[in-house]
Amino acid sequence: MDIVYASLVFRHPGEAPHAHQAAEAADALWAHALPGVGLQHVSAHCHSGRVDFLLYLMSPDSPGTPGAEVRAHALITHGQRISPVLNRRYLPPGPLTEQTNPAG
Repeated sequence: MDIVYASLVFRHPGEAPHAHQAAEAADALWAHALPGVGLQHVSAHCHSGRVDFLLYLMSPDSPGTPGAEVRAHALITHGQRISPVLNRRYLPPGPLTEQTNPAG
């Protein structure tokens, strides 16, 4: 199992999160998870200006499977684009870089 930390930034700075916002964000990721990502569990917590996720992903079972950071980024990007809740509340994540994906 691989664990990846990821965040989405609020679309409207200064917006205070409501009581169920972290749970709604985690539910939205589950609802729109792609099968190849290997998502097993999501935990979410809202902070000032962002929602943070811990994504628990199945470890790859073949050498050609993308790394956990790549799969997590695909999950967050797809979820933010497809989910009305995530799209309305959060900015799209930036691209993976050498710094955010050292194995890439």
